[in-house]
Formats: sequence, C-alpha cells, structure tokens
Amino acid sequence: MKQLLDFLPLIIFFAVYKFADIYTATGALIAATAIQLVVSYILYKHIEKMHLITFAMVTVFGALTLFFHDDAFIKWKVTIVYGLFAVGLGVSQLIGKPALKSMLGKEIQVKDKIWAQVTWYWVAFFIICGLVNIYVAFSLPLETWVNFKVFGLTALTLINTVLTVMYLFKHMEPPPEETQL
Repeated sequence: MKQLLDFLPLIIFFAVYKFADIYTATGALIAATAIQLVVSYILYKHIEKMHLITFAMVTVFGALTLFFHDDAFIKWKVTIVYGLFAVGLGVSQLIGKPALKSMLGKEIQVKDKIWAQVTWYWVAFFIICGLVNIYVAFSLPLETWVNFKVFGLTALTLINTVLTVMYLFKHMEPPPEETQL
C-alpha cells in the first residue's frame, strides 16, 4: 500500500499528461502530492521528510510552471531534487552521520566502509540522473521527457535500489552469537 501511495502522484501526472497537457498534468501533480501527504498522515500518523521535500519542490516548481506557462520549471524540478538528494547524502557522509546508515542501519549491519561506498554510489547516481534529465528535458521532445521521467528514472531508481540491497546483503556482518548458559 505504501509503495502505491509513493507512486500515485507520478501515475496521476502521467495519466493526466496523456489525456490533457503538461500544465494540467502539473496541476494534478501538485494536488496528488498534497493528497499523498494527507493520506500518509491519516494512515501512518507520520510524514516522511522525503515526501515533505518532494511536496515543497513540486509546489514551488509546479506553481512557477503554471504561473509563467513554461514547462521548463517542472523539468528543472527533477534535477534540483536529485541534486538535493546528492548533496544531502554527501554532506551527511562527510560529517560522519551517513543518512543511509541512519535509515537502514538497524535492519542491515555492515561496516562503515560499506555504508560509505553505498552512499557515494548514490551521490554519483543522483548527479548522473540529474544531468541526464537536463539533456532529455531540453534536447528532446516533451513527450520523450515525460516518458523518461515516469518510466526511465523510476526504473533506474528501482534497479539501483535492488542492486544496493544485494550489495549490502553480500556484505552483512553475521549476527553476534548468543551466549549459552
């Protein structure tokens, strides 16, 4: 249920774009993201930071897109969000409080060196995705960008998540042996 809720705004954006235009789809994305926050709070009594950041970015860049009637703003949102994620992960690693370890460290026990490798991998991934987004958004037709954003970036993120989990499991430390009495 939670994963469907995470993808719902993206699905709504894509569906509305296919039946209307980028501006109507952008308005639908803003509304769907707001509804996502409300439903998340009702169901889980908690709103994740990532959802708040995404909502803020969707609202600001979506509003600019609608106000100026210029799709460049919604296209830039993707790269800026990826940039923020890259900076957040990188800074958290540099100050010695790796965000990935904070999020997953209770479930997955690996050495700090492995957390660092995974963190820098994701920093590079987000930077590359942001740069590729700029190329696709401003060099190719709008339809291609929408498809890339919805399917390409989503698939790449899913694949990288699976690869990361496999890498972490490969390097998991064995649980400490229980003392026999």
